[in-house]
Amino acid sequence: MSPVSSGLLLVGGLFALLATGMPIAFALGLAAVGALVLQGGFPIFYVLSETMFAGIANLAYVSIPMFVLMGAAVASSPAGGDLYASLDRWLNRVPGGLVLSNIGACAIFSGMTGSSPATCAAIGKMGIPEMMNRGYPASVATGSIAAGGTLGILIPPSVTLIVYGISTETSIGRLFMAGVLPGIMLTAMFMVWAVFDAKRKGFEFGARAMRYTLAQKLETLPRIGPFLLIIAGTLYVLYGGIATPSEAAGAGALLTLLVVVIAYRLFRFRPIAGIFGSAMRESVMIMMIMAAAELFSFALSSLFVTQTVASAIASLEVNRWVLMAVINLFLLVAGMFLPPVAVIVMSAPLLFPIVTQAGFDPYWFAIVLTINMEVGLITPPVGLNLFVINAIAPQVPTRDILWGSLPYVLVMFLAILILCIFPEIATWLPNQMMGAAT
Repeated sequence: MSPVSSGLLLVGGLFALLATGMPIAFALGLAAVGALVLQGGFPIFYVLSETMFAGIANLAYVSIPMFVLMGAAVASSPAGGDLYASLDRWLNRVPGGLVLSNIGACAIFSGMTGSSPATCAAIGKMGIPEMMNRGYPASVATGSIAAGGTLGILIPPSVTLIVYGISTETSIGRLFMAGVLPGIMLTAMFMVWAVFDAKRKGFEFGARAMRYTLAQKLETLPRIGPFLLIIAGTLYVLYGGIATPSEAAGAGALLTLLVVVIAYRLFRFRPIAGIFGSAMRESVMIMMIMAAAELFSFALSSLFVTQTVASAIASLEVNRWVLMAVINLFLLVAGMFLPPVAVIVMSAPLLFPIVTQAGFDPYWFAIVLTINMEVGLITPPVGLNLFVINAIAPQVPTRDILWGSLPYVLVMFLAILILCIFPEIATWLPNQMMGAAT
């Protein structure tokens, strides 16, 4: 069987398993095992466990459960509510201010958690009912939260960028810095669309919204301030080369837990156990997906699918921007079916040499890849954020959530185009802080 036929059979088997509702990690692993057994027989089982373990046996991966624990501590506390309430008080006089509050809260909360599902759940539980109570259409309420939640994989600290850095052996600190300005830019673009959409639909709530005094606007900040300081401190020690990602993540997780326990008086065993339980579930899910994705990549390589695809892409005698368009299309389709972590583990080692040989900056490409993954989080059939929103707002039809998210998908495409025209948006800050990449 030719590599192309083998690849089509393997990918087709994966999609068939996903269509049954099987968890993504199990679908990846089972499809890979089936392909390897068909190729080499049952003796292949001797290398399965070693291959999966090798996929996650990297000390830098310790930072992932630590950042997840940091996010779980924030998401399981009233910190999200305080953040949302504070932004609402500052922006309530602006037309569409409640949508801006949602997006702003998602952006800041993303920096605390690094997780899109956690951001969607924490902000959506408060933001969606409040918006609908004030007369906003369900599509606007849910779409803004679904899109704002995607910022969790772009704004540092980002689990997705950590996985990319390890998969391609690039600097995680530099990747975090590369994500700062694009993250701010995309947040601003979301907000601009929100204001335009609010005015277009006649939501001029700012004129008759409740007035807050300066003291009322500031009273929630003392609870939010420590979290923002922890994020700033974590990023500072990473950018300054003071600590490794694992050390920074561990210190950040510990400090976040202490702030949550002290500020919100969570001294009982049950809430603490809930935080660790939530972090453990998400960490295990991520690690299982990464291990299974490594096995899937091994199957692709053993069937010479990876080498064939790489050779075909590399042999394309086209303009490098046409090549980048092909890669973006591939990432976009892959992101619609697989979670970001799985796509990066499988595709980054394949695409990295092609991208660098074409003259593209690998850190810039990481940001473009991540925004592609953001699109996948709010597009069917496996749009994770859509399922999260559907779970916390079951009264809203999935169709309304999709229609509300669609404009933000177009905004993300525009952001990718802007980054292609002005790559310095991603490369300027890391080059200024750490010098030009070698």
